Parts: sequence; C-alpha cells; structure tokens
Amino acid sequence: MAAELSYAYAVVRPTAALSGEALREVGGVASGTVRLVAAGGLAAAVGSVPEEEFSEAALKLHLEDLDWLEQVARAHHGVVEFLASRTTVLPLRLATVYVDDARVREVLHRGAETFTRMLDRFAGQLEWGVKVYAEAARDATAPEAADADAPDPGRAYLRRRRRQHQDRGAAWAAAAEAVRRIGAEAGEVAVDLARHRPQQGQLAAGAGENVANDSYLVPAGRSDEFRERIEGATRGLPGVRVEITGPWAPYSFAVLPEPEAPEGVGRP
Repeated sequence: MAAELSYAYAVVRPTAALSGEALREVGGVASGTVRLVAAGGLAAAVGSVPEEEFSEAALKLHLEDLDWLEQVARAHHGVVEFLASRTTVLPLRLATVYVDDARVREVLHRGAETFTRMLDRFAGQLEWGVKVYAEAARDATAPEAADADAPDPGRAYLRRRRRQHQDRGAAWAAAAEAVRRIGAEAGEVAVDLARHRPQQGQLAAGAGENVANDSYLVPAGRSDEFRERIEGATRGLPGVRVEITGPWAPYSFAVLPEPEAPEGVGRP
C-alpha cells in the first residue's frame, strides 16, 4: 500500500454541522475524503494524499506545474468554502501537509491559543475582494493605418501618441480617485484591510490595468451595504472598472506563523 500524508485544509471548532455524514458531501485534494482531526476544542479538516505526490521533494516540482497547481487549488478551495458555509473557518495555506494525523494534533495543541483567537476574530466575518482597473479610452479616430495616409504621417503619429498618453494619464487619475473613494466607503463597514500586489498578465481579468487589488474583512450582516457603498463610490468616474468578488472565507487574513517542517513533511 502506498504511503500517505495528512493534508490539512483549515482549522475549525468541532460541530454537529461537520459530522462524518456531512463531510462525505465534499471531495478533497487527490479525490480524497475529508475528516476532522480533533484536539481539545479545535479540529483540523484533513484528507489523505499520496506521499509520492506531496512529499517535500515532490511539491518542489509540482508547484511549478500550473495545471497541477490549479487542480489542487480548486479542490482546496472547495473544501474550505464547504466548511465556511457551515461554521467559522481558519483557512490554511495551500499544500499544508503533515506526516500523519498525530502530527496534526500536535500542531493544534501547540497553536491552540493562536487558533482560538483567530477563530474568535473571524466569527461572523466574510472576505470581499475589490479590484480597480484603469481603462484608457481607445482613440478610434486615429488608427495606425490612417497615419500613413496623412499629409504628414510623422506628425499624425506623434499626435496620436500624445492623445494616448493623455488618455492613459486621465484613466490613472480617475482610478486613483476611485481607490481613495472606495477606501473611505469601505472603512465605514469593513473591520480590516489586506492589500495585495496588483495583478498583471494572465492573472488580470478583462481589459485595463489593475491598479488596486484589496481584500476587506466585512461583518456578514453588512455585506449588502458594503457592495452598495463600493458600487456607488465610483459612479461617474470615466475610465474606471471595479470588480467585486466574494464572499469568501477569510484567506487574506489567516496569517499564521511559519511552522517548522518536521522530517518527512511536504512543504511548498
């Protein structure tokens, strides 16, 4: 029989809503089932994964494989969101793997104070993501092909480039104002803010340049108000696109001390 490791998704408090029957509804990483490993008043949602794929050496290779990484991330996220729909959850980072369940219990015992404090903090809170994009208007009146037919193609090209530069500057100025307004409105509702690096390339969804990529911790009962405030904050600002995502489990705020990786444990 192939050796297995214990893959930990999140820390929760044991509850009837996460009984063995309920957990059978969700499939985890490597198509594994999910179980609770309890220690005192805490529990970790855990699944078994093959050592040949999740050992420390194997992870160093797999984390460079975007297809593998996406598959694991989707399964990980699915388990965390399943848990979050039933109880307060403290998400663990992707590919948190331990030698066995005994090691998971040891970690829960050692970090009980920190885990309990964070679960208390996240009770009744949801994460919302807000991204701001600057979208410079495209100059359809002066396409590149027209430059060659102009009486002075060089000057036409320079005029077009100057207009493009001005449009981009105006879009960035409007986006900066949007970020300011959003921050002011969100600050009236959210209890915490996590700033992320703006996304570029394939990570940036849709048109425009991502100039702000923030996450907010918001009381669940004020989610509708939060959305309304963010949507209203940028009305009338040209060249700005705002993307609101969520609600999510509090991934961006579940910052835990880096654990030591014991022998035989796969770590990213």
